[in-house]
Amino acid sequence: MNKAAFSKRFARDFLTNKYLYLMMLPVVAYYAIFNYAPMYGVLIAFKDYSPMKGIMDSPWTGFEHFKTFFDSYYFLRVLKNTLIISVYSLIFEFPAPVILALLINEARNKTFKKIVQSATYMPYFISMIVIAGLIRDFTDSGGVINTIYMYFGGDGTSMLQHSNLFRPIYILSEIWQRAGWESIIYLAALMGIDQEQYEAARMDGAGRLKQMWYVSLPGILPTIVILFILRMGNLLNVGFEKIILLYNPVVYETADVISSFVYRKGLLEFSWSYSTAVGVFNSIINLTLLVLANRISKRITNNSLW
Repeated sequence: MNKAAFSKRFARDFLTNKYLYLMMLPVVAYYAIFNYAPMYGVLIAFKDYSPMKGIMDSPWTGFEHFKTFFDSYYFLRVLKNTLIISVYSLIFEFPAPVILALLINEARNKTFKKIVQSATYMPYFISMIVIAGLIRDFTDSGGVINTIYMYFGGDGTSMLQHSNLFRPIYILSEIWQRAGWESIIYLAALMGIDQEQYEAARMDGAGRLKQMWYVSLPGILPTIVILFILRMGNLLNVGFEKIILLYNPVVYETADVISSFVYRKGLLEFSWSYSTAVGVFNSIINLTLLVLANRISKRITNNSLW
């Protein structure tokens, strides 16, 4: 299609769907302003940035900041911690909303279903500061979770002071906070499954468990695959907010991740160029994982983002 034909077709489509285009405009503006425009700042990673000189007038350093990061003691530590927490999250936290959605879908009592949905959605809307405070109180010396842990051999000190307990606490709190909210999209997908498939399964003698396995789960598999690909694209983007609110120097060995390292270097130590280089490295790895996951999914399941 040549340029003139495309322009004519676009103008005709715009006149037909002008209100849809107007509704799309705020979304496009949001991504243009907050996602694409800031990419100009990536240049800081290749310069010795000074706020007084600005991005363009700061001297070039090339890949010096990347080399400094790769040669530093912190490189292997933050990369290992980020990968471990991300993989644990993928194994334990990603399936949680799928399982919850399947169980809610099987509930027959509407009142019970609404109560469960409200209870599981609620943590997602609580401020991260409050969530971190609750976790600290529950796991502190004398906290309810720490008291229970003492019966299994705990020493009674704050659980967040033990490096081997930080990751389980983080993953379990993520499941508690996000599973209910993330189950909404799976519940919507379950609502779209043809009810005749369940009737056919019942006629063939399938119980509720087999209906869940052979009808419900395959019905939402495309949704699971797409969300899995998106999760792979953010595999190394472990949220720094909760980690910064929970960790301390005692547990840096297992709790310090790329995002928290960037926060300390960029905002606390004012190493803007160095922290930007670390962030660029993180983004490149995430992009690579996204492309690989999409290609593998397309080849195996015929479901993909593009």
